[in-house]
Amino acid sequence: MTGGLERPGVREPAHVWLLRVSSYKAESDGLDVLDAAERRRHQAFVRAEDRDRYAVAHVGLRRLLGAYTDTAPGEMVFVRESCPLCAGPHGRPAVSGGAPHFSLSHSGDLVLIAVAANPVGADVEEIPALSVADDVARTLHPLEQAELAALAPADRVLAFSRCWTRKEAYLKGTGEGLAGGPERMYVGTGPEPAAVAGWALADIPVDDGYGAAIATASTPR
Repeated sequence: MTGGLERPGVREPAHVWLLRVSSYKAESDGLDVLDAAERRRHQAFVRAEDRDRYAVAHVGLRRLLGAYTDTAPGEMVFVRESCPLCAGPHGRPAVSGGAPHFSLSHSGDLVLIAVAANPVGADVEEIPALSVADDVARTLHPLEQAELAALAPADRVLAFSRCWTRKEAYLKGTGEGLAGGPERMYVGTGPEPAAVAGWALADIPVDDGYGAAIATASTPR
């Protein structure tokens, strides 16, 4: 697909797209739009389900961004912005030329893509086992740790999933990634995300067994 999608405006919410790997993995075409590095990464996966997930995510991203930019999917050129922590070339992935901003995440059967006029981060995760949630929770903000500790196990794992996807989305949006420190920013574990200066956080409804969120910068950067 080339052309046909209007880019979101600066004051508009991000466009959010959800793909299901099981609905697309039977397609035998599409890999020809990937660049050489993407093809190497695709072939490096040992498990077929990992190759399928990668293919659906990256072919889907190219087709979608091609429709926003009136560019053939195979001609899309991606770059890395500078890391805000060390200025190295491993910050947010970006379209060469800088617009629109996007973020890609995938887990299990789901692929989540957010497209916005401003920097954006997206995260989708399968809801983890309680033991995993409790272990990773030790890396969160102290207030988030306290909120989770006060909950019954069944509620705790869902609250952790909300918190973690918000935090990942925010850190992807800033370009810091987990190196930015999950403990640094409070995003909350409750039904609504906490306010974060300069960013709008939103939980995204997805399939049962998953959590998802996006974080969009309030102003262009």
